[in-house]
Amino acid sequence: MWKVLMLLTFPLTIYAQDDLLNEIDTTATDVTVESAFKSLKIINLESTKLAAKGDLYFVVAHRFGFVDKGFDDFFGLDNANTQIKFLYGVNDWLTVHAARSGFQETYDLGVKYRLYSQKENGFPVTIVGYNSLAINSEMKEEDYPKLKFNNRLSYVTQILISRKFSDKFSFEIAPSVFHENTLRDILDENNVVISPNPQDNTQFAVGLGGRYKLTNRWSVNVDYAAHLNRASESIYKNPLSIGFDLETGGHVFQMHFTNANAMHETGYLGQTVGDWGKGEFAFGFNLIRVF
Repeated sequence: MWKVLMLLTFPLTIYAQDDLLNEIDTTATDVTVESAFKSLKIINLESTKLAAKGDLYFVVAHRFGFVDKGFDDFFGLDNANTQIKFLYGVNDWLTVHAARSGFQETYDLGVKYRLYSQKENGFPVTIVGYNSLAINSEMKEEDYPKLKFNNRLSYVTQILISRKFSDKFSFEIAPSVFHENTLRDILDENNVVISPNPQDNTQFAVGLGGRYKLTNRWSVNVDYAAHLNRASESIYKNPLSIGFDLETGGHVFQMHFTNANAMHETGYLGQTVGDWGKGEFAFGFNLIRVF
């Protein structure tokens, strides 16, 4: 009798094993690749990392002056520009932020949202959208009698595309479009205003960034943005930043050198003035704490 039962149940066992193997194969392609970047920013460039649902982040970002003047201003340490930012994870795919920085007394609001996630043996990259609005409160009506609120605004839209190639190396590319309602004057080599201003209000750039893990706590980070339609007479440069991340429990401490004073997107993409070749770069840091 037991032999008959074995013969009857043997095919079912085979089918069950096949179903289990198929389920394992299917599940493997659904495993999300985590932690391409440990911080919400690579340095200046937004990373594809989002805040977890319900997490509140407090960020203090600091940029000193350029080091080129030496001891006159103690290699830039006598000058400082600070940004205070709060970020909140509305859910696991949506993060919002509000910030205030000293550069042009700027307020900025932003939203970052995940569109696709990198999968093991599946979708090859993580794709995240990012939009922000910046408000320049530095401009005063006594200096600009016809100033309207709209003149203070600038906007940016980015598509952040990253891939974690290994446990050590991650890379990101970020096609960007940004619009400044009011452009800064473009000067020639004698600091004379060029009129009319030849720079388009709508501008395009491509950001590149990477992270290489050195130890369990340390990584080296680099990001760069190439402006695609900058006026040939412009005094502005492409932003380049190089630094290190240190993970210490509940926060990440980022230390770096950069030729960008601004920390909001339209600022560093469109108004970076430092020239690395002339020593016009500054020490800075980002301190990130999550609650």
